[in-house]
Amino acid sequence: MGTVLAQVARLMRRAFDERAREIGVTRPQWLVLSVLQRHEGIKQGGLAEILEVEPITAGRMIGRMQEAGLVERREDSTDRRARRLYLTDRGREIIERLQPLAVETSDEALKGVSAQDKAQLARILEMMLENLTGRPGGRGPMEN
Repeated sequence: MGTVLAQVARLMRRAFDERAREIGVTRPQWLVLSVLQRHEGIKQGGLAEILEVEPITAGRMIGRMQEAGLVERREDSTDRRARRLYLTDRGREIIERLQPLAVETSDEALKGVSAQDKAQLARILEMMLENLTGRPGGRGPMEN
């Protein structure tokens, strides 16, 4: 089962990457934008943990995205050394352009699957995430 899940995930990523490339967004960028959309205000270490990369790698990604006007770092009101990450208006605009592409990719992958089976699949995948992370909704530990 793990092999099939990995293959499906890889193929869905590839199909989405091809669509996202048309608007000039790389996979690491859309991953960061996606995480920030769900966890705006997260610290860089928390982002690195979610992305499963080293904090220095996340820092470089954020630096490039900040230069591109997609994200911004703001001081943490409780920790002078920390910075929290936020989407810019341009970052939000890119997400709005990416969302239809994500829907197209999912629709393509799930063509011929009934609504009932889609709902069941979503429930099963959520349960698998919870089982593997030990957290409701599959959210792994993160620094907020």
